[in-house]
Amino acid sequence: MTDPNRDIAPALSVRDLRKTYDNKVEALKGVSLDVAPGDFFALLGPNGAGKSTLIGIVSSLVNLSAGSVQVFGTDLRTDRGAAMRMIGLVPQELNFNMFEKPLDILVNYAGFYGVPREEALQRAEVELKRAQLWEKATLMSRTLSGGMKRRLMIARAMMTRPRLLILDEPTAGVDIEIRRGMWKTLKEINAAGTTIILTTHYLEEAESLCRNLAIIDRGHIVEQGPMKALLAKLDVEGFLFDIDGHLPAQLPAIEGTTLLAEDDHTLDVEMPRAMDLNRVFAALGDAGIRVRSMRTKSNRLEELFVRLTGDNAPGQAAAQPEKAA
Repeated sequence: MTDPNRDIAPALSVRDLRKTYDNKVEALKGVSLDVAPGDFFALLGPNGAGKSTLIGIVSSLVNLSAGSVQVFGTDLRTDRGAAMRMIGLVPQELNFNMFEKPLDILVNYAGFYGVPREEALQRAEVELKRAQLWEKATLMSRTLSGGMKRRLMIARAMMTRPRLLILDEPTAGVDIEIRRGMWKTLKEINAAGTTIILTTHYLEEAESLCRNLAIIDRGHIVEQGPMKALLAKLDVEGFLFDIDGHLPAQLPAIEGTTLLAEDDHTLDVEMPRAMDLNRVFAALGDAGIRVRSMRTKSNRLEELFVRLTGDNAPGQAAAQPEKAA
């Protein structure tokens, strides 16, 4: 009999999850979090924070030491097979046969999960077209570009029609244009009803895609909640002002703000969020400094991350795989 509570259960529910490796390293120290059905959820943290360990446990690649994991109400320990059938995983590493064709990779993968070949062929066409790889379907996968190989990984994971898609650094090592194309694909997958959990070092990626997030550091969740609510906690904003002419050697003093000259024509301004920008403009005008245009200085999520985790800003090691710690 189907449990009616499963219809309203979180897509992922983790309770007091702990992992201690054989070398006595505690990778997870009591992690608890919920991911709602249909959510686009970011899991952030520096290298060694425990992200990959957490993802490994949820996807049954790593054994937990204590705690519980449920996927849409199905317990991972008591009904592993049923839980795994609801999960699609896109790992950091490219782990398909480079001498196979994309079409064969997808069809064979679906076959491992019991999808009949005719149905698998139909699904493969849909997924390869969504990944913009249909024209490459019968070429050797080793001939694909780095971005194409990443999209192929996502297409393969979607062949089982997972309810929960987990992406571990899916855009690592690809350029920004390819990354934004992948963002579009992921947004379409999420809009169609698939819950997505994303781990990433590219913080603008999380801010652009995700509605909720958890930040993990040294095996603990240090913050979690709606993206907008967490960003609102920042009480300082940074701007870059483009200046007409040259900045004077002596910058004016504006109470509550920090002014730095990036170059002769660019002023770096940090100010409290509650401060009226007009006050800053007026003070600059009194000093003979005319602002031609302005832009936000940095990613607000990165500011929050640095504040919560100290000096372990992930952007410093964006393309490096996480160590199990």
